[in-house]
Amino acid sequence: MERKRKEDVKRNRLRVKATIECLMWLAFQQCAFRGYDESKSPRNRGNFIELLKFSATLNENVNSVVLENTPGNAKYTSPSVQKEILSIISNRVGSKIREEIGNAKYCILVDESRDASKKEQMVIVLRYVDMYGCVQERFFDIQRVDDTCALTLKKGITTILNYYGLQKKNMRGQGYDGASNTRGHWNGLQALFLKECKYAYYVHCFAHHFQLALVKTYEAMGPIWKFYSMLTSVVNLVTASSHRFGDFQSAQEEEIEKGLANGELETGKGANQIGTLRRATDTRWSSHYGSVCSLIDKFEATCTTIDHIGASDPT
Repeated sequence: MERKRKEDVKRNRLRVKATIECLMWLAFQQCAFRGYDESKSPRNRGNFIELLKFSATLNENVNSVVLENTPGNAKYTSPSVQKEILSIISNRVGSKIREEIGNAKYCILVDESRDASKKEQMVIVLRYVDMYGCVQERFFDIQRVDDTCALTLKKGITTILNYYGLQKKNMRGQGYDGASNTRGHWNGLQALFLKECKYAYYVHCFAHHFQLALVKTYEAMGPIWKFYSMLTSVVNLVTASSHRFGDFQSAQEEEIEKGLANGELETGKGANQIGTLRRATDTRWSSHYGSVCSLIDKFEATCTTIDHIGASDPT
């Protein structure tokens, strides 16, 4: 019985190890875990199950302890098990960062955004100097919040800092965007932290500051504002419907075939790809540059598509 128990422990550990390795690989590659149907019948059961199956084909010992070769109550592949393992990994990473900080001073960088499911998510980044004198910026945690008012954000940040034993008296800086809930002088997030630590100075995010300055500048300059307004109109016109976008892709294919036939284009890995026109946004100034570059790269196809639109709808 003792020998059987040891053998079961060994098999369970190997099963859990295979699960952890597959989850870590998918997490590092930023791949989705679950599939639409993870039952035995589909040909594709999702990234996690398929990666586990592939790992089993490479190692006979792993194959003997995973998926169909496991007890029904100890497969370690359920969504709850996946989340629990990822939570443990996340806590270990956070503890490692906390150990690296030690008793040194630190700054917090916080931003919040609404995800695809319309839930508010708050991200915390820590900035500090490590034991070697190098400035480090570490993604520390992400937390769902009920709303974005200053008190709610402060409560969430305080909970995370307390969990890892980071004292607020060692905070030496706060970095947020320019929203009123964070920069408010009386009831903003920065003001609430300043009441507890007078050295936690607030700094408006330089990238966000620079972005706002550039947007306001180009809005005040007529020719530049007209150019980007026209650029936005062109992008909207070409990509407004699936039919127009299909014409745009067909025009790109024709241009690529013509360029290859004339020797104007060279073949190669990743070359001559069919793409779309990138849209410029006010929150990322680099998107304006990307939008202009995409129009230059696909200028002929864009003109062809607009001509087709004009011919089919003269009005």
